[in-house]
Amino acid sequence: MAKRLFVGGIPYTITDSQLNEMFAQVGAVVSATVITDRMTGRSKGFGFVEMEKDEDADKAIQTLNGTEIEGRKIAVNEARPRPEQSERSFGPRRDFGGGGDRRRSFGGRGKGQRRGGY
Repeated sequence: MAKRLFVGGIPYTITDSQLNEMFAQVGAVVSATVITDRMTGRSKGFGFVEMEKDEDADKAIQTLNGTEIEGRKIAVNEARPRPEQSERSFGPRRDFGGGGDRRRSFGGRGKGQRRGGY
């Protein structure tokens, strides 16, 4: 069974194929993906690598975690499972309140009171 790894702190210049090559030195890689910004296409500085064997993934964590690439220390951990779509899209639902008597919402003046303290 393949094990998915999170790779953080990677340089913004690293490509998918370079990430694949780096982890292929440790064991067989199923996939390697650098996450990019949708709008700019620029790397976000992290990615995911899926290793073919669990033993290779554990070895990759031990070997590559904390190593320096282009002046940046990378972090290699086992990836957490993806959250459900509803949690990812909007986050927790927030109720900001509001409503009530709108006339009293500006400086505490009641109905019929004027500005300027008259």
